[in-house]
Amino acid sequence: MMQKCAVFSSLLSALILFTCIPTAVHGCDFAQPACGAAADGDVILGIMLPCHQKVTALHERVKPERFHCSDFDLESFILSLATIHEIEEINAAGFLPGVRLGYLMCDTCSYASKALQSVEHMLAVNTSLTVKCDYTNSTPTVKIILGGLYSEVSIAVARLLNVFMVPLLSGTSSSPELSDKTRYPVFMRTIPSDIHQTKALAKMMLYFDWNWVGVVYGDDDYGRAAFQSFFWDAEENGVCLAFQEVLPHYLDHSEREHRIRQIALQIRSSSAQVVVLILRAELVNAIFQEMIRTNTSRTWVASDSWSSSWSLAQMDGINTIGDILGFTFIAGKSELFDNYLKNLAATPGGHNLFIEKYKHIRFNCTPECFSNTPPPYCPSNDLLKIKSGDACNITHPQEQHDDYLVKSLDTSKAFPHRIAVWAVANALKKLLKCNNSSCSGEINFPPWKVRMDSYKCGKSLGEMSSVFTKRRMNILSLVLQLLQELKNIEFQLEDQIFSFDENGDFVNGYDLVMWEEGSQHRRLRRIGKYHISNGQIELLVKHFNWISTVNNTTPRSRCSERCAPGSVKKILNVSCCYNCTLCVEGTYSDDWDLHVCKKCPNGTWSLKGWTECGPRWESFLRWRDPRPISMLAAAVFGILLLFVVFVIFLVHRDSAPMKKAEVRLSCVMMAGLGVSFASVICLMGRPSVHLCQARQVMYAMGFTLCVSCILVKAYRTFLAFLPFSQITHRRLHKLYKPPVIILVLTSLQGVICLLWLLFDSPDIDDTPPSPQSMVRLIQCSEGATFIGFGVMLGYIALLALVCFLLAFKGRKVPQEFSETGYIIFSMLMYLFVWVCFIPVYITHDEKRTPAQASAILVSTYGIIFCHFVPRCYRALRGPETDVFERILRRCGLAKCPNLESDTEINIDIQARNTAFKRYDRFSVTSTTTILSSLETQNPSDSEVVVKTVFDKKIHPFSRETNAIRRRRSISF
Repeated sequence: MMQKCAVFSSLLSALILFTCIPTAVHGCDFAQPACGAAADGDVILGIMLPCHQKVTALHERVKPERFHCSDFDLESFILSLATIHEIEEINAAGFLPGVRLGYLMCDTCSYASKALQSVEHMLAVNTSLTVKCDYTNSTPTVKIILGGLYSEVSIAVARLLNVFMVPLLSGTSSSPELSDKTRYPVFMRTIPSDIHQTKALAKMMLYFDWNWVGVVYGDDDYGRAAFQSFFWDAEENGVCLAFQEVLPHYLDHSEREHRIRQIALQIRSSSAQVVVLILRAELVNAIFQEMIRTNTSRTWVASDSWSSSWSLAQMDGINTIGDILGFTFIAGKSELFDNYLKNLAATPGGHNLFIEKYKHIRFNCTPECFSNTPPPYCPSNDLLKIKSGDACNITHPQEQHDDYLVKSLDTSKAFPHRIAVWAVANALKKLLKCNNSSCSGEINFPPWKVRMDSYKCGKSLGEMSSVFTKRRMNILSLVLQLLQELKNIEFQLEDQIFSFDENGDFVNGYDLVMWEEGSQHRRLRRIGKYHISNGQIELLVKHFNWISTVNNTTPRSRCSERCAPGSVKKILNVSCCYNCTLCVEGTYSDDWDLHVCKKCPNGTWSLKGWTECGPRWESFLRWRDPRPISMLAAAVFGILLLFVVFVIFLVHRDSAPMKKAEVRLSCVMMAGLGVSFASVICLMGRPSVHLCQARQVMYAMGFTLCVSCILVKAYRTFLAFLPFSQITHRRLHKLYKPPVIILVLTSLQGVICLLWLLFDSPDIDDTPPSPQSMVRLIQCSEGATFIGFGVMLGYIALLALVCFLLAFKGRKVPQEFSETGYIIFSMLMYLFVWVCFIPVYITHDEKRTPAQASAILVSTYGIIFCHFVPRCYRALRGPETDVFERILRRCGLAKCPNLESDTEINIDIQARNTAFKRYDRFSVTSTTTILSSLETQNPSDSEVVVKTVFDKKIHPFSRETNAIRRRRSISF
């Protein structure tokens, strides 16, 4: 039985050994520079950060030899020291009772392949890494790795750690690619993803009104991913790329200098005044050197990889290249960490070759490095600047301490790395089930190994197999639990609460920094924040100095100026290059830089270039407006004036001037003029259908009545003083019937108005408003064809023209015997006013009603002042004497002894022959009626009649010394 058990054990051991044949990958021990810092502990944390900027002669590498690093980097060195310091602080505080954290730090030299080599050292057991198909039973010494600095390094390392499921926790790698948990399940970070950073950059462009920018990005995983993210975010925020250039990320690239000059030329030749650099600090340094050499100034926007770079801020000539802004991760000062930097020393019981190298550069006396031909082991000129002035007076350089790192570098940027250590410590505290005094969880995760003496030979193979499976699952659980605890951890540090989202990222925002101008270098100033939760920028500093502009104004970088409200963009070639065009009528734009004008809602309208729509306002002659008030006052005054005239006519009806003016005929004229004035009142106010019809009919009938009376007067004078044959005169005299003439002429106008109302009646004008006007005219339309309106006015104009012609024929009659002058003037005034009215009415829709009202008022007042006011004046002045004596004297005639008697006027033709050669003979008589018959006369009538004798054959010595008395007589 014992033999069977021994044989079985031998076979099982052989099987285990056979499945665990290692493939050794020999590496360096902890004393080698590849992993230059370490400290023992119960739980070992890996630290993978660069202390050097690059690997030398990489393009010459032809065999798998060691990587040679150069250019010691103080900024990344500070980050590694912050991680180590927090580990020591956790141990000193007893945060994990009974458990001490150790660390193993390797230098990645900012190169992904070197970082993978460092992973070998961290995961190696006994300096070798066993290659297996299944690493479930493996328990590496390093439980988690903190790093790397650059996204490209973290992407490479995370892919390798996926095999071992060892968590990778970074404080600076921000590539969006790393948020993909399918591809990088072990990766987590204490900063936001670049998805948020590029959104912040695009928001900053929008905040400062920059829409025309250039971009230079690195040809690595970080640069390409960040550029693509920024490209989409910029497009969403209306930001266009003037140019986009890519720069090889490897610094020793053979064509790097040539490529940098090309990019610098592109920057100088572009109209974009803002340039975004998504590059490592070393590449930015090379571009800035070219900008300083060519004296080029721009506004530079920094990505997180160099936005707080101390080495760039200390460049000579950095103040000449323009403004620099960028976003940094949330930072925080720590006084304990600053004190640690002032007293740098390796962790007790451990070693740190990087601290030794820093002190060697800082305190060792190396005068040969400052010569013209320094030895190859000397650091770069930038590093020589950190040499202490007392270096050659120091006996033991490694024992020296000072505050150079605190004063020269921004130690607050190490905050995300300090948070990473505390996140791991809090996860371990839960995993190890720690309380205030101890941790009860399993600390040592040994590799899976079966101890044969722990099982009795009596156990069956199935039972042993079950034990192996249980042990395997426990180990797997221990490995995976740390990653799971990290994802769910929530802890507080320095009054802030931190946790990871579903992608393993922090979402605590960014600080907006500006590089302020110093005496020779730049200093960083935090001027604002970007809040990821609402995607907004908050400026904490309202006033800061811009270097690249005059009068401290914000730099401008636009392909086209913004389109103000009221206009929209008309794109030329790219969305940021456009012309601004005004919105047409009926559309509007109420914001800056809109692409399309908005249509006005129903019931509203806008004019060209308007920023909003509004209801059209109705236009008509409102009672409260100044113009209608003045017109109304003129119409009312005209009616009152007519009333006064009417009273005067009635009071003085028996006076000579009133008898000559024919009181009854004048009263009819006054009635017509009163109706005309009333039609003006109907033109005021909001029109209606009935008002539209009434006002035109009132004016037509009233003014026609007045003009008909004037025509009667003109016809009377025409008959009295113009020579006609006796037959013609008799016929014309028969036509002179004033009541009939007035009635017929006015009735004819009534027929015209009736036909107009029946077939083309005035109505409210429903013509749509002009698109170029916000006024909706509420006015009358004088019919669809305007024929009725035209015929009505034409008829009045015809009567006025007839009056004018009749009066013009008798214009030489003395004014004392006729009203020809007044008739001529009043009719000319009427014709002139209405001729001027026609073009205004046709061309100006909005002035039709005021023009008609004005025309009515002017023509009506013209008749009043021509026909009534002079008569009233004469009547009020008193009776006239010796009227005909003055007339005859004016004509050169002898004085008549009795002008009022029914006698002949004897005229000495011989004595007055010379004076009367151009005159006819006159006789004066009186009649009882206006235009009596040719046979009868009433000598008792008191009206003066002048008779003209047309004798073409009068001899100067004729015996007929008396003027022949003629029957033909017309009264005045």
